Amino acid sequence: MLPTRRDFLKSTSAAGLAAALAATTRRSAAQPAVNVQPRTVQTNALDIAYEEHGDSAGTAIVLLHGFPYDVRSFDGVVAPLVAAGHRVLVPWLRGYGPTRFRDASAPRMAEQAALAQDVIDFAYALQIDRFALAGFDWGNRAACIVSILTPERVIGQVSIGGYSVQNTVERGQPMQARQAAQFWYMWYFNTEQGRAALQANRHELIRYLWDTWSPEWKYTDEAYARSAPSFDNPDFVDVVVHSYRHRLVNAPGEPRFIEMERRLAEQPPIEVPAIVLAPGATGLGGRPSPNAAGDQRRFTNLVARRIVEGAGHDLPAHRPDTVSEALLELVG
Repeated sequence: MLPTRRDFLKSTSAAGLAAALAATTRRSAAQPAVNVQPRTVQTNALDIAYEEHGDSAGTAIVLLHGFPYDVRSFDGVVAPLVAAGHRVLVPWLRGYGPTRFRDASAPRMAEQAALAQDVIDFAYALQIDRFALAGFDWGNRAACIVSILTPERVIGQVSIGGYSVQNTVERGQPMQARQAAQFWYMWYFNTEQGRAALQANRHELIRYLWDTWSPEWKYTDEAYARSAPSFDNPDFVDVVVHSYRHRLVNAPGEPRFIEMERRLAEQPPIEVPAIVLAPGATGLGGRPSPNAAGDQRRFTNLVARRIVEGAGHDLPAHRPDTVSEALLELVG
């Protein structure tokens, strides 16, 4: 098991602490793509592509990426978990990478309930009874919902960004101007011009989001090239557009999820053991509050809440050590 941050602080001089942390983060985040052959498992809706690492008899840990990222965000997270004897599974979400819809005629939808059901179906197809979860952005939303719907199956959850369940039944109150400006891409994808831009210029647009959502982090062209093929999935544009239109109540969801979305609209608390990691240098949503009261209300079994300095929206890529440490703390 990795040493705790407290042990690290004790063993490191104050003068060398910042340099040591920075060097560790650079080494972890600069790791090349993990050289493992993707696997595929079949669910009712999808052929879900995933990477698997570690001991198949170990405790299962599922890592869930967000928009607009892919499994490569977790490259630096995997090794410490494998070294501790765990089984690590990193799937591509619907619309990303090699994951495909099984029915060619099925509408390409991606409401929050569908993303969560994909994770539940994924675990069921692999005959995994209990598992730990970590995710950010879309992946965090899916993890939160899985923890709400099937708490008996979730050992613990690392929530990157905090509680992320949305009310998709009723239109929300208008955002303040500064916040609305930060979320410009959501409004853009609710227009046909936005769809066309994502179709024609997806890589330029995504790279811009990467850079602006992580203003203190410098992405290399090589890092982007490792993830870029995931955004050429033929369903990517339809999935992204539906996700953002549905959450703003501008597109219908799948009929099978109507009752689930109604339940989620009440924003029920998460009762499984949880650690919240909040990026301290994100360009999306501003700096997190030092007050943990909101997360304590949403996560009734909150083990810890940590603001992660130097990390932008893509926190697992920037500070993979904090994600693996939190998972090990929950899994044991």
